[in-house]
Amino acid sequence: MKNTKIKHYDVFVIGTGIAGQTAAEICREYNLSVAIADNREFGGTCANRGCDSKKILLQFSHLVYQSRNLRGRGVEKLPKLNWKKVQKFKRSFSDPIPPNTEEKLKKLGISLYHQSPKFISKTEVEVEGKVVSADHFIIATGNIPRDLDIEGKEHLKLSEDILNFKKIPKSITFIGSGYIAMEFACMLATLGCKVTILERDNTSLAKFDDYLVKKLITKLENLGVAFVFNADVTGIEKLKKNLKISYSMDGKAKTHKSRKVINATGRVPAIEALGLENAGIDADKDGIVVNDYLQSKSHSKVYACGDVSNKSPSLTPLSGLQGYIVGNNVVKEKSKILDVPCVPSTVFTTPNLSSVGYGLEEAKARYKSVKVYQGDCSYWFNARKENEDTYAYTILVNERTDEIVGAHILSSEANESINVFATAIYNKMTVKEFKRMMLTYPSYSMDFKKMMENK
Repeated sequence: MKNTKIKHYDVFVIGTGIAGQTAAEICREYNLSVAIADNREFGGTCANRGCDSKKILLQFSHLVYQSRNLRGRGVEKLPKLNWKKVQKFKRSFSDPIPPNTEEKLKKLGISLYHQSPKFISKTEVEVEGKVVSADHFIIATGNIPRDLDIEGKEHLKLSEDILNFKKIPKSITFIGSGYIAMEFACMLATLGCKVTILERDNTSLAKFDDYLVKKLITKLENLGVAFVFNADVTGIEKLKKNLKISYSMDGKAKTHKSRKVINATGRVPAIEALGLENAGIDADKDGIVVNDYLQSKSHSKVYACGDVSNKSPSLTPLSGLQGYIVGNNVVKEKSKILDVPCVPSTVFTTPNLSSVGYGLEEAKARYKSVKVYQGDCSYWFNARKENEDTYAYTILVNERTDEIVGAHILSSEANESINVFATAIYNKMTVKEFKRMMLTYPSYSMDFKKMMENK
């Protein structure tokens, strides 16, 4: 390598999502010299090719769904989508992200590198053909789609490809049934696509409430989504128009055809290209191994934040928090500790499946006695006014203290109303205290009081 002079920084950040940006900005506030690198568009997954773009597209399928539900009840003609204009509207949000992010970082005096760095020693990385050294490194590379090592895998598409579809395909198959597959399956089925989900397990959304997941699966089946469980995909073959998916189920070889096939088998920490072994940075299947300060356990000058850290769930709100913690710990070592808060999460299907706090098995393992409020409320006013046939809940309470410890809601507005339960759990509210709160009527949040009337 021909380098006459090695560029040196106080801090080198790898990754430009919310975690990396937050950490870099804090370091600059304290006048540290900072560089940041990314092998893709600056701004991270969520803003460029993930959560934000997905939510923009989903609202259009939800509009179609709602209109269909109310057809004959005041809606006479269903809306017709212009998908090209939908995509143009989505791009009006995503296209400005990379240049705006770069401009913001430059104004802060942060040096930018457009490549994935690779560690060549404990204090150096190679990036853009240069050797760069730093006192501290912050790894915030996030997650990437899991590689599905099967024959014909080059024909597979990813979730970000769906975000850029020029038109709705006639048919599509998802391999895997996590939240990404379920959300896009719901959207595409609503818009007239023939959707199949091949799942190697015997159910979907393993981390969510089983009672509600079963209801959601039934709902998607009614929308036209075909679920094939216990299906182990073995290969993809390109035909003239379709792709042929080979899979085994119960020891029998089977095949299925569709226009497009999506690898939705999950995401893994984006660490393979970093050369961590060259710097003595330990990692496991969940990411960089860190302590409660988000500091590498094997390299004290390295920190990891966001989805690439092995310390917490892969949720956007936590990425910003972790970036804040890491930035402060670089400035002043061990000044901030990660205390994972009660974070709600949502599967943005129609209806939404939202969860916060403990699941049923977790609660039973933690508390001696758990009161379970569970039921179907599709006959309640809020569902009936929308002509919605799916509305249900599971609420968990520590019977000894009467504190709410978990809430799981399946409703059209669960993604917003779950925040009421997040606030309640965070503040250790009892059922009695919760019922004393004044909430708007007739809102979905107001229904929560009624849900906790009978065990």
